[in-house]
Amino acid sequence: MPAALSISGLTKTYASGLQALKGIDLQIQQGEIFALLGPNGAGKTTLINIVCGLVTPSSGLILAADHDILRDYRAARTLIGLVPQELATDMFETVGATVNYSRQLFGCERNPALIEKLLRDLALWERRRDLIMTLSGGMKRRVMIAKALSHEPQILFLDEPTAGVDVELRREMWSLVRSLRERGVTIILTTHYIEEAEEMADRIGVIHKGALIVVEQKSTLMRKLGRKELTLQLLEPLGAIPDGLRDWPLALSPSGLELQYSFTTADQHTDIAALLKRLDALGIAFKDLNTRQSTLEEIFVGLVREGDRRPA
Repeated sequence: MPAALSISGLTKTYASGLQALKGIDLQIQQGEIFALLGPNGAGKTTLINIVCGLVTPSSGLILAADHDILRDYRAARTLIGLVPQELATDMFETVGATVNYSRQLFGCERNPALIEKLLRDLALWERRRDLIMTLSGGMKRRVMIAKALSHEPQILFLDEPTAGVDVELRREMWSLVRSLRERGVTIILTTHYIEEAEEMADRIGVIHKGALIVVEQKSTLMRKLGRKELTLQLLEPLGAIPDGLRDWPLALSPSGLELQYSFTTADQHTDIAALLKRLDALGIAFKDLNTRQSTLEEIFVGLVREGDRRPA
């Protein structure tokens, strides 16, 4: 089965000399939820706009289900839906009319049943006759999603889809995204909410300074790059870490009552049991212990900092 989206050697250099994208290679499979993370100015929106035909690439090949987005533009664009960051729609039009019009722009026949289901799924059916200008920001965001889905795309780009919406609406949108994936829609998501990527994505790509610095399964990324911390709450304070514990990377809290052991989740020989045995041999008693694994946000921050240290 061909990839839903295939990007090879994609670059974009603007007339100013700014190199926004540097040799992007990426394959996204049908039915996948792919999260693209990166700081502001990293190239996320440029990448999306090129795939959606809004910006012309400097070089490279992009195939949407084997349709070249430049040479076979009409067929490729019909496969793609885009929910942009900006709330760009006719504020003096009604909800129902603007969603129907978006469907017709792609040459699709009228389908009142599909539009009704779409509006109901997005809690917009009762507002279908309302002018868009009367809606809240969150409801306008729902309209943008309805417009993007109106022509039944196979690939959906969500560029910061939950920016500025409340937590309840964000979770409703997560549920909608999952239901779309169950129907085989491929979803590419950019977000500033790391928990959104952690909750939703199958794979994660991190883009920084126009280059993809990592593309990995979410679980693999967290296993390879995450850290774990074992914290022991001691019965009696220590003034310093004893020489008998120098073999372990330990840190002592200022109070002397907590001993922290940090290790990567990729380490094969953490040997916590040996550490606990050594503590017992040294007569160091503890009353409690707990472990903590680094979050995706911490991994992301670490990757970006590492990217900043690399030569441009």
